[in-house]
Amino acid sequence: MSWPRSFSPIFVIFSLISSLFMCNALREYTKEDIINLREEVREMFQHAYEGYLKHASDFDELRPLSCDGVDTWGSYSLTLIDALDTLAVMGNNTEFQRVVEILVNNSNFDSDINVSVFETNIRIVGGLLSAHLLSRRAGVELEPGWPCNGPLLRMAEDVARRLLPAFDTKTGMPYGTVNLKHGIPPGETSVTCTAGVGTFIVEFGALSRLTGDPIYEEVALNALYALQTFKSPIGLFGNHIDVQTGRWTAQDAGIGAGVDSYYEYLVKGAIMLNRPELMKMFNAGRASVEKFLKRDDWYIWVSMNKGQVTLPVFQSLEAYWPGVLSLIGDISPAMKTLHNYVAVWKQYGFLPEFYNIPNAEAGANRENYPLRPELIESVMYLYRATGDPYLLQVGEDMLRSIQHSAKTSCGYATIKNVRDHRKEDRMESFFLAETTKYLYLLFDPDNFLNNDGRSGTVINTPNGECVIEAGGYIFNTEAHPIDPAALRCCYDVPRQDLLAGYKTIDFRGDVFKFNLENDTVTEEKPMENFTIEVETPKTDPEETKKNIVFEILNILKETKQREGEKLEANATVEEKGDDSIILATEKPEEISEIEKDEESEEKETGEGTVESFVSFEDDNSSQSITPNSSEVPTDDLRHLDTQAENNSLLAEFVQSILKSTQPVRPKFDPQNLLEKIRRGQHYQTARNFTLDSDNYRLLTCPAQNYLQRLSIHGEFF
Repeated sequence: MSWPRSFSPIFVIFSLISSLFMCNALREYTKEDIINLREEVREMFQHAYEGYLKHASDFDELRPLSCDGVDTWGSYSLTLIDALDTLAVMGNNTEFQRVVEILVNNSNFDSDINVSVFETNIRIVGGLLSAHLLSRRAGVELEPGWPCNGPLLRMAEDVARRLLPAFDTKTGMPYGTVNLKHGIPPGETSVTCTAGVGTFIVEFGALSRLTGDPIYEEVALNALYALQTFKSPIGLFGNHIDVQTGRWTAQDAGIGAGVDSYYEYLVKGAIMLNRPELMKMFNAGRASVEKFLKRDDWYIWVSMNKGQVTLPVFQSLEAYWPGVLSLIGDISPAMKTLHNYVAVWKQYGFLPEFYNIPNAEAGANRENYPLRPELIESVMYLYRATGDPYLLQVGEDMLRSIQHSAKTSCGYATIKNVRDHRKEDRMESFFLAETTKYLYLLFDPDNFLNNDGRSGTVINTPNGECVIEAGGYIFNTEAHPIDPAALRCCYDVPRQDLLAGYKTIDFRGDVFKFNLENDTVTEEKPMENFTIEVETPKTDPEETKKNIVFEILNILKETKQREGEKLEANATVEEKGDDSIILATEKPEEISEIEKDEESEEKETGEGTVESFVSFEDDNSSQSITPNSSEVPTDDLRHLDTQAENNSLLAEFVQSILKSTQPVRPKFDPQNLLEKIRRGQHYQTARNFTLDSDNYRLLTCPAQNYLQRLSIHGEFF
């Protein structure tokens, strides 16, 4: 049987459309379906978390194949801190309280270790700040004055203060590494990545608003302002920069690794701190990104100066970009780019670190997937903005892939190669801090973090009533949520001209030194000067060496003897009942007489400490002590004792000489840094950002209702 010719085209079209809908029909998710997915994510987190506690709680990370631990970023139980606020998000308040108690009672960051400034900030400072702000909801007993006071807040500030020396550079942009105890390590490179310069304003801004100390927010802003002065003529930023000179050492421009969170923090800093100038920086930067980097809804890498293509790849770290666009209400381009990224996930079941766009394949030697959260982060943001069920399906697909290929007996493992899903023995802390959290929030629309601003909590603080938990939480780049409303409960930072009263020309060339009141500066006692006078025959250099060493030893011994007499005299001071003081002088005098007699004997006989130590004879000299001797003469024992004493004296002398010749790094003073920043040339950049010609719709986009009531202080108008 055949259809009439006149019906065949219509039928063909109908068949194609029907086939299209049958193949791509979206699943309809009921409330029960979403709850089941949420609980599956909870079980995923719990499996990985319990594996870490059981096998690696004393280490930074779990090795999920070996089921043991490894230190990666600083040996401070990184995963425990990084996963803390996820416990609160999932409602495990009992475990949250237990971990807080452990951290408060046992954490000590005064360690002689070198750490990444970037990673320590986003994971440790961010994690502690978030946990501090979630403490009330999690049932922790609060100190008076919370949220402006509390042990976790003090810990966060302690860590942040240890990072401050990194910002003490000629440009104000921070070093990449710092020693938690001593500041900048000797010989540390001054080259760091762009993200390492521009990823502080969320954590440091929150810290300043909670503690009232402006230094954190101002050093972070200054770094952003400084970076602006080094952008290319076409408005792009390179990948690595010398923080002392501002010279770009890697000139590839993109939105991925090494640059990513710089753009992210401009948007989030603008929203959280009500700083529209940061939004203007983002808009200017995005215009250049769209012009030079965008190709068919992909973003590639180009030369920062001329815009020529250098690397036509997609990096998995770039998957945060659609989420950032959703925060400013630009939904359509965000969804188009997200579809490209989801297509790569479907191709392999995961996102490779690098994806070659022209060849449509994973990049060579970059085929791994370390359980990164960026794609699910964007899916979560866009679902909150649109409610599109397609995004729920994407989230479920990601959940199924991880459960199928990454799960181990004690955790979840990095995928070493997305082509065959082989595993690697590592579970980074961000799996518990970010990936599981974003998946959970996607399937938990009623979670308190998804509050759209219709409800809040009124608390009493020393500064009066305050509204908190009203929605609009800002996630740092490690997914640690910050409540922007809580930042207004402590110390309001009004918008003001930060340069009022300062004229740069008046201070040009000056060196500023400020000391905090009541600070006592202990001056080091200068080394005593002494003169050595030696009379030796000019023709005998060996004798000259002997005499010089003799004189040095005599001076050192006399000095040490005088110090010993002072200590001995102090030790023999006794207090009587009538408060009178008696010095026990008889015994010390007898001892000193004996010592004098022994010294005079040594000088008269020519035998003593000096002659027994100094020897310029050949190493094969016959005078030696044999270890097999059954008896050692008393004179030889005295010889050994005095030799050891002289060795110690000379060693101390040499060390003091060496120490006096080494340059001493000036002691870091945060106040000096703050004043230096306020008078620095890069702070002038703040004047270049005005609101006169900008139409800020940042908080009024219809897709993001929960941002409309970000805080009780209103919008950018």
